Amino acid sequence: MNTVLSRLNTIFAFTLSVMAGLTFCCFLTTFFNDHKAPVYLGTGRVIVKNVPDYSAGREKNDLGFVVFDMQADLSKIFNWNVKQLFLYLTAEYESKAHVLNQVVIWDKIIKRGENSLLDYRSSNTKYYFWDYGNGLKGNKNVTLTLSWNVIPNAGTLPKVMGEGQHRVKFPDEYQSSKY
Repeated sequence: MNTVLSRLNTIFAFTLSVMAGLTFCCFLTTFFNDHKAPVYLGTGRVIVKNVPDYSAGREKNDLGFVVFDMQADLSKIFNWNVKQLFLYLTAEYESKAHVLNQVVIWDKIIKRGENSLLDYRSSNTKYYFWDYGNGLKGNKNVTLTLSWNVIPNAGTLPKVMGEGQHRVKFPDEYQSSKY
């Protein structure tokens, strides 16, 4: 009536149910944690150029260069349920063509056990800061923000915006010489 295989199946199903319940309880222990941290952002040199975009039929578009400073202590975010943080610096601005433009200009992954104290000075952006059009020249309201995704062992993947942002004013004239 009850074979060895049916008994093994019952034990396996019970074990999986208990493991799922324990994983959910572990998730609840860190669900209400605040994953925010203060961030200081600053900029040094800001340049805008008007260069041809060869992938879009040689139309000229704005290309921004930003040298930034960043300080943040993210060590308080790490606990037993945080595997890693995916950090990204975004530039958000409004142009005539679009009400909202968001561009990721820098990113980094910090794993548990690595140095989570950020202290970058005079750093260049990691990715090109393109605007498809002329939305950067003379733009006085480009906002830099540092955000991160918390990658847990169990549970949801919260997206958190750091406490602190920086407004950048782009010049009214294009830079023609070498950067």
